[in-house]
Amino acid sequence: MWLYLVAFVGLYYLLRWYRERQVVSHLQDKYVFITGCDSGFGNLLARQLDARGLRVLAACLTEKGAEELRGQTSDRLETVTLDVTKMESIAAATQWVKEHVGDRGLWGLVNNAGVTKPVILCEWLNMEDSMNILKVNLIGVIQVTLSMLPLVRRARGRIVNVSSILGRVAFFAGVYCISKYGVEAFSDILRRELQHFGVKISIVEPGYFRTGMTNLTRSLEEMKQSWKEAPKHIKETYGQQYFDAFYNIIKEGLLGCSTNLNLVTDCMEHALTSVYPRTRYSAGWDAKFFFIPVSYLPTSLADYILTRSWPKPAQAV
Repeated sequence: MWLYLVAFVGLYYLLRWYRERQVVSHLQDKYVFITGCDSGFGNLLARQLDARGLRVLAACLTEKGAEELRGQTSDRLETVTLDVTKMESIAAATQWVKEHVGDRGLWGLVNNAGVTKPVILCEWLNMEDSMNILKVNLIGVIQVTLSMLPLVRRARGRIVNVSSILGRVAFFAGVYCISKYGVEAFSDILRRELQHFGVKISIVEPGYFRTGMTNLTRSLEEMKQSWKEAPKHIKETYGQQYFDAFYNIIKEGLLGCSTNLNLVTDCMEHALTSVYPRTRYSAGWDAKFFFIPVSYLPTSLADYILTRSWPKPAQAV
């Protein structure tokens, strides 16, 4: 019996491997629009797709980022400045894309732009930081997608939304997790609504990677500043000893971030170029072998595993 089971599982993965190796034809005629190309995943993906011959339309927050990217790529790649928190900027970028793609439509839309700051407990956050995270990571994704959707539908193309493994397992960086859970939900809904139009939706869920978002110095300084600005009752509730221990836990996590960003951009590229893209891509060994298994555990057991190393607040009962 076990032999039959092993054979069945082996055959399943063999067929999936063969199916996923099939590549979309005429990639050199396909336009792909990517947000957040100043650095990190977006920047690497733009260069990666350009090297493969696709027509990349890269959106950067700053002109400096756009200029640096153009200097590293071919003449095919074109850039535009985009602030995903401003509707007028999104509308202008959409018009710019429309003028480039014409009647062919937009083959790929990659919602990659994102922020996470500071990495602290929910109770330590101020509302301004919280709203900024939601505006960029969730509302921006929705607004850009809905603005570009007619162009993607015309091409019967692809939408790739960058979520996070913290969109599957939430245990710190509270509002960031909320924003990524929202991206997961929006993507699932969109996939079901657009199934009859030939548009395919993929979600990429990176684990911990070293990008501008996880910059060690900046992240730790933001933590210190948030604690410094926290109300007196918060500091009394948690205590300096708690903050110091939590600070060290975050520092160790940031130091352990993977530097191999290709593990993420290869997933994005596959979602855009494979005839049969996956619905979800978990990128990174921590995502595949820790966070995904933990997400299927009973809640009480998952809570214990995720928080067993956390310190106790000064006023814990």
